[in-house]
Amino acid sequence: MLNPYRFFDCQPETRETALALYNEIKDLPLICPHGHVDPALFAHNKPFPDPSQLLIIPDHYVFRMLYSQGIPLETIGIMPIDGTSYEKDPRKIWQIFADNFYLFAGTPTGLWLTGEFETAFGITEKLVPGNAMEIYDYMSKKLLTPEFLPRALFETFQIEVLSTTDGAADDLSYHKKIQESGWQGKVIPCFRPDDVTNLVHPKWRENIDRLSEVTSISVTSFSRFIEALEKQREFFKLMGAVSTDHGIEQPVIHRLTNAKAETFFNQALQGSITLEDARLFTGHMMMEMARMSCEDHLVMQIHPGCFRNHNTELFNKFGPDKGADIPLATEFTRNLKELLNTYGNNPEFTLVVFTLDESTYSRELAPLAGHYPAMKLGPAWWFHDSFQGMKRQREQVIETAGVYNMVGFIDDTRAFPSIPIRHDLARRIDSNYLAGLVVRHIIDEQDARRMNRALAYDLSKRTYKL
Repeated sequence: MLNPYRFFDCQPETRETALALYNEIKDLPLICPHGHVDPALFAHNKPFPDPSQLLIIPDHYVFRMLYSQGIPLETIGIMPIDGTSYEKDPRKIWQIFADNFYLFAGTPTGLWLTGEFETAFGITEKLVPGNAMEIYDYMSKKLLTPEFLPRALFETFQIEVLSTTDGAADDLSYHKKIQESGWQGKVIPCFRPDDVTNLVHPKWRENIDRLSEVTSISVTSFSRFIEALEKQREFFKLMGAVSTDHGIEQPVIHRLTNAKAETFFNQALQGSITLEDARLFTGHMMMEMARMSCEDHLVMQIHPGCFRNHNTELFNKFGPDKGADIPLATEFTRNLKELLNTYGNNPEFTLVVFTLDESTYSRELAPLAGHYPAMKLGPAWWFHDSFQGMKRQREQVIETAGVYNMVGFIDDTRAFPSIPIRHDLARRIDSNYLAGLVVRHIIDEQDARRMNRALAYDLSKRTYKL
């Protein structure tokens, strides 16, 4: 059984204070304004196929660990790009997973999976090689019940709103189907234009053609490109979007002249753009996206600091998002200066910054967010969405920026069943952190309760205007 004191301090006074704080906020609805759950899940509302397809095949956290131990991705159901043979039997995939489940002990993935097994499925027995098929069969039967349909789980999880992530040229057909179904669950899109603002994206030209198609604007120049993006942003907003999202390797943001931007765009159309010019163009587009956000009030989110698809052999064989993304060192103070000096004092603009470079928390991000009205700090992200990672962020950020220049917890996941477990982990860690401040007489219990609710619910709702 999951211990009710899990993640709390061993010191008795802190432990009891943390539990009391946690009990006040543990049942608050979940605000999920940023994530990667496929909207088709709720549009179709069909049963999940099997436990392997639910928990293993879509989750790069799971198979990056298995791959690191020499387990080929084909053997756990990951299909190569060329369609060559791979394991299709979900029971065999599950057995491999169970044989190696011990690898996840002490990791965030292990915490999430253990929590899912117990809270979602009622499984209190540890997964080991010997009980793998018994647990598989039990879960398979559960997944066929009405209570485990995606929309039913959405309601069971008490999700108040969930944002997906959608490409700039997406027609949002699944979101339309959800809205037309009459179901009351609030699933909204998020505008993610990386596949058209990155001029060296492998499918850039294909995505530009698709953008032309969905907007009825022939994107043959930079000015038409901007016009099409503005039109799509307005469409996304009509469909419920409250934010945009931008994955950039480095936060090098600088406005080009219109002539230079036009030149780079035309070079990309001709297939002759260089990596350096593409990087400069992306930096210019971040300025353009900030300008648009001031006009349409969509919250702008940036995620710098990741070297994506580091393993070239794996990328060539299986494609992107296969667990080979590695954190990078970043710099924000100089790189964000132009953007923040141009838009950071504008009350119509909100910029949420995430990073994988923890060394910037106290040195750069907390001071910047603690000054510019437009800038807010995202939660500990990706590799740091963990017990220790969340603790480190709170300790390095709150003294300088305070709680109220943060956006609270955001789960940022593709693994839908893990959402309530992730929120519960964050709520326990925040309760424990604030309890430590109370017992040291740094804040009183009234402040702690208010801060805890803000981190769990209020800040996300306020920042994203939900």
